[in-house]
Amino acid sequence: MGMKRWPLLTTLLLAVAAMVGCAALDVRQREWIFQPSDRAWGGVQATDDMMDVWIDFNSIASGKAEQLHGLYLPSEQKAAPVLLYLHGAGWNVSGSAGRMRRMQALGFSVLAVDYRGFGRSSAGLPSEATALEDARAAWDWIARRHPAPPRYIFGHSLGGAIAIDLAAQVNDESGTIVDGTFTSILDVVSSFKWGWLPVSSLITQRFESVRKVASIGSPLLVVHGSEDHLISPSLGRKLFDAAQEPKRFMLVKGGSHHNTNALGYAQYGQAVAELFHLPLAATGAATAGP
Repeated sequence: MGMKRWPLLTTLLLAVAAMVGCAALDVRQREWIFQPSDRAWGGVQATDDMMDVWIDFNSIASGKAEQLHGLYLPSEQKAAPVLLYLHGAGWNVSGSAGRMRRMQALGFSVLAVDYRGFGRSSAGLPSEATALEDARAAWDWIARRHPAPPRYIFGHSLGGAIAIDLAAQVNDESGTIVDGTFTSILDVVSSFKWGWLPVSSLITQRFESVRKVASIGSPLLVVHGSEDHLISPSLGRKLFDAAQEPKRFMLVKGGSHHNTNALGYAQYGQAVAELFHLPLAATGAATAGP
């Protein structure tokens, strides 16, 4: 989740609110939170081993036909569980190629999608409402194309908030994984050194995961890096505490906001096997990349 500019959010919210109306403030927040891009993390990422997927659906939020672009990385095992991967802010879906390959190595077929405004998906500034709608469209695509295998949801950073909302809505997921995510946007803002400023009423993109997580009825794995300086591990722990069993909190020692899936690869394998009751694949060495 590219949150380099988030420490400015609190001050900017107050300044912008004094100068412009609510509509403009909403636009600015969506730009700061999502940072939509057609770029990949670290430049061009090779995805030659992945299939392009196009998901067409009619959007209630926009009132028109929309299209999502995704990358599908199938397992060699035909009956493998299918994982929907929801990325964070700032980079397109190919920037998550490393995580996709690692999760495939753990035994999943993986579909990762770009929200509207990212990559080759429909243009437009994303919002909380449209991103949640996009995740549901991708989930429905998996259910149509792969109805038999168990289906799982994975969200990194901002994608974790989207994953929690999706998991709280549907009842056909077998488990959910969130990595480096948070309780709410307000809690993230409040964790900054000037977080005491009264900005709650100005936040339009709230992502209140802590209020939704108890509605998830499947096993939940919450992952956080001990050295995550963008999203405090305390927010990951607070989110975990609000969830119902079965659940597991996995702290990756030395992990940053971006490298927990690689650094904690062996931990991931063990947690997936034990919490989701899936066979532990022969994982080998973790692939490079975030």
